[in-house]
Amino acid sequence: MSETSETSQASKSTFDREVDRRGTSAIKWDRYRGADVLPFWVADMEFEMPDFILDSLRARLDHGIMGYTRTPKTLVAAFQAWLERNYGWSVPKEWLVWMTGVVPGTNLSAMAVGQPGDSLLIPTPVYYPFLSVPANAERRFMEARMSRSRGKWEMDFDAMEAAVRPDTRLVLIANPQNPTGRCYTKNELLELARFAERHDLVICSDEIHCALILDPEARHVPIASLDEDIAARTITLFAATKTYNMPGLSCAVAVIPNADLRARFNAARRDLVPLVGPLAFTASEAAFEDRSNWVPELLDYLRGNHQRLLEAVGDRMTPVEGTYLAWIDVSDLELDDPGAWFEDFGLGLSDGAAFGGPGYVRFNFACPRTMLDRGLERYHRAMEAATAR
Repeated sequence: MSETSETSQASKSTFDREVDRRGTSAIKWDRYRGADVLPFWVADMEFEMPDFILDSLRARLDHGIMGYTRTPKTLVAAFQAWLERNYGWSVPKEWLVWMTGVVPGTNLSAMAVGQPGDSLLIPTPVYYPFLSVPANAERRFMEARMSRSRGKWEMDFDAMEAAVRPDTRLVLIANPQNPTGRCYTKNELLELARFAERHDLVICSDEIHCALILDPEARHVPIASLDEDIAARTITLFAATKTYNMPGLSCAVAVIPNADLRARFNAARRDLVPLVGPLAFTASEAAFEDRSNWVPELLDYLRGNHQRLLEAVGDRMTPVEGTYLAWIDVSDLELDDPGAWFEDFGLGLSDGAAFGGPGYVRFNFACPRTMLDRGLERYHRAMEAATAR
């Protein structure tokens, strides 16, 4: 066997290995403690972090002191190089604001733009913490439903035009989109930019899933990388935590080219968002420096799981271009509580109502194939029972 084949086999066995997370206070598993329910809901993966990240953490722990920590210059350089390497995007260090997560970043963005009582626009369905941002920031929520056409979910710009108000100051998106799995094209992003310019809006773009592109024909494009005018009205949120399955090591970064907008973001952040811890900085630096085959091999594994799920679910879901989250339409079954229905068959999914998409469920397929197969058996039993009513 060649060295390449040996490496590939080793990686496959890593992703195939089921790790018992019970008894670790894992949110994903504790929700169903004591019940025979397999969790496919919250968006963390069932894979161990790669050894090079674990090794970096062990080395930092050997120092023995975990005090208050400034953002390491080496982390800043690693992130800048990562943006350049992946997108050809050269970002000065002054544009960067480091914080504990993307969700705080969405809230800070809303607080930094406009005044209490103004409105913000969110295309839905969407990652459910987005829906808490308007109230958290004392803003009004303007909703624009996405449309499903030609087997894809798309921003509906007619709906967005109808929803936008004179006091709307911000549009909040995720790209790749959660929960639908869309990876927006350059043309779609340019249309969003024109929309934002026409209505003088700031764009906050959550791009945490940017490295998890499953469709070989898709390519992630940071909207702020398109041109200087778009960048000047954009707050882009990145983190390595989803890609390397380390959301418990909270570290994210906002790229904010506009100095005035960045100052307002920092003012909103002051004393509200805690400092990033030294272990989170260490893990993120190792992730942004990664040049190994770990991510490509993860993507290959996820593509295999995606195909398995697509074959089982059929056109109830649209193909996932990015993320590891499938958005499944069960509206025709007229279930009063889709999440509870599937839980009764031992399958823990996210109910679409929390995302602004009642009648749907979200299925996290980032897990060993043996676990996925057990989950799909339960899915089939639940669907057979629902259709037989």
